[in-house]
Amino acid sequence: MREVDLSLVEQAVRDLCIKANKSLPADLENRIKECGACECADLPKSIMKSLEDNINAAREMDIPVCQDTGMAVIFAEIGQDVHFIGGSFESAVNKGVSRGYTEGYLRCSVVKDPLRRINTGDNTPAVIHTRIVDGDKVKITVAPKGFGSENMSTLRMLTPSASREDIINFVVDAVRQAGSNPCPPMVLGVGIGGTFEQCALLAKTALCREISKKNTDEYYSLMESEILEKVNALDIGPQGFGGKTTALGVAIEAAPTHIAGLPVAVNVGCHVTRHASVTL
Repeated sequence: MREVDLSLVEQAVRDLCIKANKSLPADLENRIKECGACECADLPKSIMKSLEDNINAAREMDIPVCQDTGMAVIFAEIGQDVHFIGGSFESAVNKGVSRGYTEGYLRCSVVKDPLRRINTGDNTPAVIHTRIVDGDKVKITVAPKGFGSENMSTLRMLTPSASREDIINFVVDAVRQAGSNPCPPMVLGVGIGGTFEQCALLAKTALCREISKKNTDEYYSLMESEILEKVNALDIGPQGFGGKTTALGVAIEAAPTHIAGLPVAVNVGCHVTRHASVTL
């Protein structure tokens, strides 16, 4: 049994909130550069260059890449041989988020109640997803989620008779309907299977995968490539002004499901699909 002081969790979450908001994952930044070079028309090429300039400016000025610094989504993989000491895990995570957003001067966007809309002032509470895994380590991922893209996400309970093509068409149609609203180019997380809530979580988890990595199952990796091709043929393009780059990548995660159902969720991320991780 390994003891982990929750002060370490608090500090890690605090630091990750700031890091994730100020710098994109390297592979995502590289993809933006690659796609910009592939644009032929002047307007989409210039927009992609502006996105690059914005990333560089955020780095040089030590400011967030996007003014919407998101709702803090926390993924924690906790080794079963870990024993936390020094308080409550959930409290430590929320203290870390509070410190990260206030000390990092990040925009606080969380309201305590969905209808009465009173801002909590420190971007808490976080959305926390925990999973017990083997070992004595704790992996924490902070994925700030802006709502320009989150609002364009969708879920459908398809029937088992739905085909592979039906699923692809559903994802492509979700992008078509989203249009310029999620600040394309987008990153698409797709969850297939499980239950109503699990397929949405799968889609959210998929957005945290390195954009250069494909699904390890060839069946789904081919689906990812086909969806990306069809989405980019929509000519929505960077910021909705047309072009080859409507999406930067597609990631599918699948899970076992019931014989009577086929849930599919699309979690849309903008070009600032942020996440940062650390292992304690």
